[in-house]
Amino acid sequence: MSVRDPERPERFLISWSRSPELVEPEDITCCTLDGEPENDARPPYRERYIHGAIYAARPDVNAVVHAHTEAVLPFGIIDEPLRPVIGSASTIGAHIPVWDIADEFGDATTLLVETLEQGRSLARCLAGNRVVLMAGHGMAAAAGSLIEVVRIAVFLARNARVQLTALNTGKKLRYLSAGELNARETNAYFAPGSLGRRRAWEYWAKRAGCADLLP
Repeated sequence: MSVRDPERPERFLISWSRSPELVEPEDITCCTLDGEPENDARPPYRERYIHGAIYAARPDVNAVVHAHTEAVLPFGIIDEPLRPVIGSASTIGAHIPVWDIADEFGDATTLLVETLEQGRSLARCLAGNRVVLMAGHGMAAAAGSLIEVVRIAVFLARNARVQLTALNTGKKLRYLSAGELNARETNAYFAPGSLGRRRAWEYWAKRAGCADLLP
């Protein structure tokens, strides 16, 4: 997870390469949009190029999540698009593209995004969407705020589990319609900064053990 530096938009803040559950405030480091650490000798995440490339390509994005969410992984390797099927997952967006590193970089990669060139390729596939799947690897999500990108990541996994369960029945699926997606996007109850969003954010912060950092 990372956030764009609010004071220097050409930089982003991310932990150095630690297990996410162990990250403390002093572990946060600053990187350029080329993915290079700024004045920090600690080893960075190899896949920091995902974050930098997305920030460079999308001025509207202020937070990025990259994860290897198990429930989401099947949709990167099967011929079935991941689409919103439950109301709470409307935030993931109507279209979720799949990026296959082999298409541009061959079949002898580690499947990790380890160069800026690979990160930029992924960002191009993401385009203006909120989520991009990475074949055989994971996903990346982008949003205008930390709260929103966490919400996308959480409900992306929930939607994937429900969709997989429904697919296993062999019956026809009912996806959310364009009208339903639009209704949730324009309803004040679901807007960024609303009570509903804040309530979920407080719960997740408590689960993560950092509720004391909330204002």
